[in-house]
Amino acid sequence: MPHDFGSAKPAPSATPASSVPIVRRPRFFALDRVTIAAFLLGAATVAGFAPLYLFPLPIVTLAALLWLWRGADTPKRAAAIGWWFGLGLFLTGVSWVYVSLSTFGAMPAPLAAFFTFLFCAFLALFPAVTAYCFYALRSPPWMKLVVIAPAAWTLTEWVRGWIFTGFPWLAVGYSQVPSSPLAGYAPVLGIFGTSLATVASAGLLVLVVEAVRSRHRQAAAATDGSLPLARPLIPLTTAFLALWLGGYALKQVSWTEPAGEPVEVTLLQGNIPQAIKWTAEGLRTTLNRYRELALASHSKLIVFPETAIPLFLRDIPAEYLADLADHARHNGGDVLIGVPEQLATGDYYNSVISLGMSPIQAYRKSHLVPFGEFIPVRPVLGWIVSVLAIPLQDFSRGAIDQQPLAVAGQRVALNICYEDVFGEEIIRQLPQATLLVNVSNVAWFGHSIAPYQHLQISQARALETGRYMLRATNTGMTGIVDHRGTVVEIAPQFSTAAVTARVQGYSGATPYVRIGNTAVLALCALMLVAGAWFARRRR
Repeated sequence: MPHDFGSAKPAPSATPASSVPIVRRPRFFALDRVTIAAFLLGAATVAGFAPLYLFPLPIVTLAALLWLWRGADTPKRAAAIGWWFGLGLFLTGVSWVYVSLSTFGAMPAPLAAFFTFLFCAFLALFPAVTAYCFYALRSPPWMKLVVIAPAAWTLTEWVRGWIFTGFPWLAVGYSQVPSSPLAGYAPVLGIFGTSLATVASAGLLVLVVEAVRSRHRQAAAATDGSLPLARPLIPLTTAFLALWLGGYALKQVSWTEPAGEPVEVTLLQGNIPQAIKWTAEGLRTTLNRYRELALASHSKLIVFPETAIPLFLRDIPAEYLADLADHARHNGGDVLIGVPEQLATGDYYNSVISLGMSPIQAYRKSHLVPFGEFIPVRPVLGWIVSVLAIPLQDFSRGAIDQQPLAVAGQRVALNICYEDVFGEEIIRQLPQATLLVNVSNVAWFGHSIAPYQHLQISQARALETGRYMLRATNTGMTGIVDHRGTVVEIAPQFSTAAVTARVQGYSGATPYVRIGNTAVLALCALMLVAGAWFARRRR
């Protein structure tokens, strides 16, 4: 007889209510087997970036993360898994923040460790937001994996690239530069487009693996020994291959073309220890070393690192600047010098100035480093200045519409230090510029992986723009990246060196130079709208 659920009374329980165990869900920050696995996956992902360049690894770790998300029973649980993955990624990948704060910023070690953890914990919120979107939209599983997750991940990376002045370091697209076929999407959709393709590849990988497992389960259940083909396997494998072959095909396209004759350049690496750079003894060493390196070069373009001369431009001996200018003119070119510059208004800038055949020109850094070059919300956070031994903490911002410097027969788009992390800011000077030049002082990072990661970021900018990137740094990695993102010359770290080579200027514009991040943002928005529409239909 059918059971009447409407009128039936509860059956008596054999166990007293007071003894029934209460199932408690894990708290957001609780460690368990799943969150530990997520943390380790995030930490392992860092090996996909420079210096190891194991570009397939992030696709595998992201696929495992997506698999963990699918096993979550609530949006909050999925977000917790995403947060632990992000914490492993950033604690491992940007631990050099501690070195900058403690070793060179003179912040007490416990306080530096606390701020580093707090910074990484904040960055980990972005994968957590992605996980929440992944779970909350009740779309079909395939759409969650290849539409919602890639779009949400890419949008949160983009937000991370501008919120609170931005920190897009370790965007997963960088892991594919320069060798992966997916790097072919960088000149079209930028590094965030490469991130989109990377996460989509991970989602497709999950679906392919599940299709293969389904096929084997069907085979095990078959009584006649036949091996049935799981229907989704062929289209899923085809989609995965199409994504990668599309990237490979785009890598073969020459988006830009040579402009003029190659020019010989020399990039200087003075290797001045950060501990003595701003001392009187260090000043003498610095002036002499860079003068010797510059005068030994016969190149048409000579490039000094960021703040290579630790004096305001007005305070540098006139004869020192005259010697450099005369030498540049003798070579028929120019020298670019990284130096602090103070104007009559009292404002001072992190600048690069040119001397030589061309009229004197200046580029002034516009995207400043919080706490390193300016103090955000000074009335609230100004106390941090008292525990940081960082000189010149209140730089002014240069104009955002600065044009390339016309030097050595080229038009050079300058960017200083981590300005090259922001791809859409670099293209402001394009397509006019024929060369990209980054000057940095990475001595702040010590013996960490940050200089290698920064080099990979420069490789991405070269790919996006179809231009050579010349990098002059104080301690490494000083070198030359060609228009396809390949490192062609590099100086050993922590050595006094001068990298000299002939480089080719380029003209024209990649699709990314023309439209910036607009295309990838629109694509991600459409993907999320499609996911929401499918989710609504399933209600």
